[in-house]
Amino acid sequence: MLHFDIMALASILRDAARTEALPRFRRLDASMVHIKTEAIDLVTEADLATEEMIKARIAQLMPGALFVGEESVAADPALLACLANADLAVVVDPIDGTANYAAGLPLFAVMAAVISKGETVVGIIYDPMGDDWMMAEKGGGAWLCRPDGDAIRLQVATPLPLPEMVGMASVAYLPAASRPQILANAAKLRMLANFRCAGHEYRTFVSGHAQFGCWNKLMPWDHLAGTLMSQEAGAFGARFDGQPYLPHHTDGGLLVAVDRDSWDALRREVFTF
Repeated sequence: MLHFDIMALASILRDAARTEALPRFRRLDASMVHIKTEAIDLVTEADLATEEMIKARIAQLMPGALFVGEESVAADPALLACLANADLAVVVDPIDGTANYAAGLPLFAVMAAVISKGETVVGIIYDPMGDDWMMAEKGGGAWLCRPDGDAIRLQVATPLPLPEMVGMASVAYLPAASRPQILANAAKLRMLANFRCAGHEYRTFVSGHAQFGCWNKLMPWDHLAGTLMSQEAGAFGARFDGQPYLPHHTDGGLLVAVDRDSWDALRREVFTF
C-alpha cells in the first residue's frame, strides 16, 4: 500500500483554488472563457492557471509521478493512455463544473485522485465555497475534513424503495437512442437531478443525501476520487455491465448506489440500454 500524506495533497488543492480560481470567480470576461468541444464543454483562464499551480506543487510532493490533468490531456490527448501503465499517477480536475463556474454559479470543485499500480488509493474533492474536503484513502473510510482539523466520517444513505429514491444523472451524456426511455423511466423515482458538477454530485451521495448517481461519460478526473469515496462510504459502484470501474476506463458508464440491491433495481428499472 502506498504511504501517502493525503493532507499535503488536500492543501495543494485548497491553495490553488484560493490563489487562482476564487479571485477570478465572477470576474471572467468573454476573452477568458473558451469552448473546447461544444457549448457546454468550457475551459477558462482559471482552469488553466489552477491546474498549472497544482501540477507544479505535485511535482515537488511526488517527484516522478505521472500527472494527468484535464487541461493537460486537452493539450496532449496521448497523455490519457499513459494512465493504464503508470506505477504512480495523480489525476486532477482543476475546476470541476466549469460551466457553473463560468456562469457565476457557486457549485464547482477541485478534485484529485492518486493511482498506484492501476488502483485508485486516494481521492479528494475540495469545495472552494465551503472550504472543506471530502476525502478517502483505500481501506480508511470516507471523511469530511475542515481546515481546523475537524473530521466527520461519512456513510451513504439507508436504502429506499425505487419510488422513494433521490439521485443524480448526467442526462446530457446518456446515449441518444436510450435517453427518451430513461427519462420516462425516471418517473419511477422520487427525484432525478443534475448539478453539472460530478464533484458535488459525489459529495451529495457520499454524505447520505441521495441513493444513487449515474454517469455515462467517463473521464478519470471526474470519477476516480468520487468512486473511491463512495465505496469507502459503503456504496456499491460498477459500470453498466456490472464490472468494476478502473482508472483507465473511459466508456461503459458508471452507476453508484447505496447497496447492490438498489444498484440492480436502478439498472433494471431506470437505466435500461
